[in-house]
Amino acid sequence: MQMPEPDTAVLANRAGIIAALRQVAPDAVIDDPAETRVYECDALSAYRCAPLAVVLPRSTEEVSAVLGTCHRLGVPVVPRGAGTSLAGGSMPTADAVVIGLARMNRVLEIAPEDRLVRVQTGRTNLSVTTAVEGQGFFFAPDPSSQLACAIGGNIAMNSGGAHCLKYGVTTNNLLGVRLVLMDGTIVDLGGPSGEGPSLDLLGVICGAEGQLGIVTEATLRILPKPAGARPVLVAFDSSETAGACVAAIIRSGVLPVAIEFMDGPCIAATEAHSGAGYPDCEALLIIEVEGSDPEIDEQLGLIRAVAQSFDPIEFRESQSEDESRRIWLGRKSAFGAMGQLGDYICLDGTIPVSSLPAVLAEIGVLSKRYGLAVANVFHAGDGNMHPLILYDANTPGELDKAEALGADILRLCVRAGGCLTGEHGVGIEKRDLMREQYSSADLEAQMRVKDVFDPGWLLNAAKVFPLDLSAERKRLARLGAHHAS
Repeated sequence: MQMPEPDTAVLANRAGIIAALRQVAPDAVIDDPAETRVYECDALSAYRCAPLAVVLPRSTEEVSAVLGTCHRLGVPVVPRGAGTSLAGGSMPTADAVVIGLARMNRVLEIAPEDRLVRVQTGRTNLSVTTAVEGQGFFFAPDPSSQLACAIGGNIAMNSGGAHCLKYGVTTNNLLGVRLVLMDGTIVDLGGPSGEGPSLDLLGVICGAEGQLGIVTEATLRILPKPAGARPVLVAFDSSETAGACVAAIIRSGVLPVAIEFMDGPCIAATEAHSGAGYPDCEALLIIEVEGSDPEIDEQLGLIRAVAQSFDPIEFRESQSEDESRRIWLGRKSAFGAMGQLGDYICLDGTIPVSSLPAVLAEIGVLSKRYGLAVANVFHAGDGNMHPLILYDANTPGELDKAEALGADILRLCVRAGGCLTGEHGVGIEKRDLMREQYSSADLEAQMRVKDVFDPGWLLNAAKVFPLDLSAERKRLARLGAHHAS
């Protein structure tokens, strides 16, 4: 994965930059090379580069001072939440300062009457629900990494999770942000009632992958906990049949809170890892509904009727809290379980639900063509696929082959009417595939938005856009700065 060459002038001024950072954030700077290695990659760990320095601020004002300093000195900045990005979203370059939000983890306000909570964005996803569940509320987006991932990263990548089918992704549960621009300016967007009647700048920020500013505080929508929830497990003899069943459930008009998909290789791995008690089958769906007992019974009756038309091997309805936990156990541990089989790349393409059977079949064809196994586990209800490509990192050329297979799978998603990412982001992983989905005019429009927020192209600038485009943009920014001076 190619990265831009570091700015030699910035590297030469390392001592001066670190001294300037210590002036504005005295107890927050990490510059020991042994310690900066902790920040050399995120969850896309195949690629690594230690940053120039790391700063761990505690407040919005400290973030502002650090960004203002980096702006004045022309130093690239990479924002970092918890480092769980699977697309290289927080991977630094050698001339970059990483601004990590881990210390910014406080709950600032809980307002049950307004159904909102305001937090610093270094707070982990799951701990937001922990903070409000005593008052009968929860925060809906629930990525698989919710125990570790930070709200700042959720906003950057517009994360979703298993329950996004009913409750939406981060953007549907985000009311406002406090944003620090590259020059240190602090702005507030949205608020308790969401975005105002003018431009939807909150919608621009959510999913921008740290390209436009660093979100330090977030006002989040919280929801009343449902009266009850019950999952069912439905097993099939083929992935294509399971995919067709998902499409039929969505067409029927019933809206489950979640529909999760796992195929044979993933089922076998998770069963060996967790002992969840899954059946021996080629594919299974975990479908969960919420409400009162009569509501749940009615919804599951409709789902059972649809599923039976596809002749499932088993239809298992949870009869207890413990059985519900076990149904979800394998799905929640799937990514860790697959790691026991070896190295893998986790993709993130999204397709129309109606295309699931055809796309799953074509992924099988591509898997055989490349000679690499692919396991599938994903949010089937909204078509957010997560194919896992297994390879051996110790075999020369295997990573390149796995990446080529991944690129073909993502191209397949785009051809099917989908897109390159549902929640992991573009980062560096899909950066060079952006032309597969967007025209030159589309990319130009997106880059003009970045021009407004970050004219110098210093924020996370090696991500999202193909390198030739971002390199030209940075060249033009330097020319503009030179002429202005």
